[in-house]
Amino acid sequence: AITAMISFVACNNEKKEDKTTQETVSPGDAKEKAWIPVDSAAAMKATMEYATPGDPHKSLAAANGTWDAEVTSWMAMGAPPTTSKATAVNRMIMDGRYQVSEFSGDMMGMPFTGLSTTAYDNYKKVFISTWLDNMGTGIMMMEGPWDEATKTMTLTGKFLNPANGIDCEMKETFTMTDENNHVMEMYGPDPQTGKQFKSMQIKFTRKK
Repeated sequence: AITAMISFVACNNEKKEDKTTQETVSPGDAKEKAWIPVDSAAAMKATMEYATPGDPHKSLAAANGTWDAEVTSWMAMGAPPTTSKATAVNRMIMDGRYQVSEFSGDMMGMPFTGLSTTAYDNYKKVFISTWLDNMGTGIMMMEGPWDEATKTMTLTGKFLNPANGIDCEMKETFTMTDENNHVMEMYGPDPQTGKQFKSMQIKFTRKK
């Protein structure tokens, strides 16, 4: 699944607190979950279940291949959209446990490349994605559930805006319309108001 491609968009949330002062916590103050002893047989069983790809991983694998992408972006609420063409290539790695997607196109008239990984965590029962691209040096992580009724993955996370040092709330929906057509929609903060709005839409069509 393709994740955020708008690291250049400013956001206007409250600034992060200064955490340069180190806090000390006594052992008695720590509220850690008590450790639960696990024997070797139980550990092996749990590990095997955690590591075994299932139906969600098969769904990811069904999107393997090359996709044409029609990208529509909005720089701010009410701003006119810009459009561009791109290509995404999906493949499974680690014996079908993770999907890697390589994205190439252009952004604001400049060459744009991105790389995402998508996983389904058997224990947490959610999809997890990471995103990195040539317009930044950070990695964004998002996670969320799959809705079978709408064939939609909804992911949420945060992304650091380098223009003001603020962690922006992000949301992505990825809908598998059918086996040859997918739609991604990205929501983030308006650069002036900080209000969430639809900042990007990508229509994917499987390349024949």
